[in-house]
Amino acid sequence: MSTATTLRWHTVSPLDRLDPDRGVAALVDGVQVALFRTRDGLYAIDNRDPVAGAYVLSRGIVGSRAGAPAVASPLHEQVYDLRTGDCLDLPGVAVTRHEIRCRDGMVEVRLRQEG
Repeated sequence: MSTATTLRWHTVSPLDRLDPDRGVAALVDGVQVALFRTRDGLYAIDNRDPVAGAYVLSRGIVGSRAGAPAVASPLHEQVYDLRTGDCLDLPGVAVTRHEIRCRDGMVEVRLRQEG
């Protein structure tokens, strides 16, 4: 992924198409991203579950753990903090978190490279 790609905002969806406390997958510049709308805000992480290797995080159970907005993988049920991408069950495991915003009613995502 080039630096120019990481700096660009991509329009993904109207905000009202994202159901609260549910995930949805989007293809953003060739990357599968899981988008979440919670009462705390909007979140975007890679859709690929790093434990299972499958693109399923958008279908996970949205909730919270210790006050952090989170999603549980539908396969092995590891929980990921939506704010950071860190796995709350397996230290050292994480998914890439992407920048997300709502502008003029449209959800936009800016991809980040894995750190």
